Amino acid sequence: MKKLAVGFLAVLMFSTLSFAAPDTPRDEREVDRVKDSGEVLKEILNIPDNIPQELLDKAECLIVLPSVKKGAFGIGGSYGRGVMICRGGKHYTGLWGAPALYALEGVSIGFQLGGQATDFVLLVMNPRGAESLLSSKVKLGADASAAAGPKGRTAEGATDIVMTAEILSYSRNKGLFAGISLEGSTLRSDGSANEKLYGRKLTAKEIIRENKVGIPACAHELVTLLDKKSPKNKSDPKSLE
Repeated sequence: MKKLAVGFLAVLMFSTLSFAAPDTPRDEREVDRVKDSGEVLKEILNIPDNIPQELLDKAECLIVLPSVKKGAFGIGGSYGRGVMICRGGKHYTGLWGAPALYALEGVSIGFQLGGQATDFVLLVMNPRGAESLLSSKVKLGADASAAAGPKGRTAEGATDIVMTAEILSYSRNKGLFAGISLEGSTLRSDGSANEKLYGRKLTAKEIIRENKVGIPACAHELVTLLDKKSPKNKSDPKSLE
C-alpha cells in the first residue's frame, strides 16, 4: 500500500511538472524580449548618426524589434518579435507607458538579412497610424503609409514621402545603422505573448491606451530611457486632435 501511495505521488508530481514546464521558458522569453528591446533602443540612440531627435520627439509610439533573424526577407518569410510603446494621455502627450508585445511578419522583395540578426526600430508618427496598429493587423505600405527613416541629428533633406509617412523604419545589421523600407511586411499584436507577460488576456489597446496594467519591471529601463530622451511630444497639436 505504501509503495502504491509513493508511486501515485510520483506520477502526480511528474504530471504537474510536465504541464507546468512549457510555461516557464515562455514567460522568461517574453520578459527577455522587453529587456532586449530596451537595450537595443539604448544602443541605437547612442549611435552618433542615429534617429533624428526632431522625429523622435514627434513620434506618438515606437516599435522595437530586436534580433530579427533571416527567414528571410526577400524570397523567404520573416518573423520578428518585439514591443510597441506609446506616450500616455488622450492625445499622446503624456509620459511613455506600458509596452505591448508585437510581431513582424512578411516578405520584402530585394532585401536580404544575409543570415545576420537585424534590429528594427519603427517610429509611429501620428495618431492614425497608432490607432491602426492598436486595432488590427497592419500591412505596411497598404494599411499604413511607411518609409525608410532619415538619419542624422536633424530631419533636414527628408523627402515629402518621409515627412508624411505614418511609420518610419530603421535597421541595424552588422553594426550598420540605416533607414530601411519594410513595405509589404505586417505588424500585429502578439496576443498570447501579452497574456504570458501580464498574466491575463489583454488587447494591445487595453495595455497601451486604457492603462489596464502597470509598467512591468522588465520595461523600466525602456520607459526610463524614453522619458529621458524624449519626455515631451513636439508634434503639431492640431495633428493630435
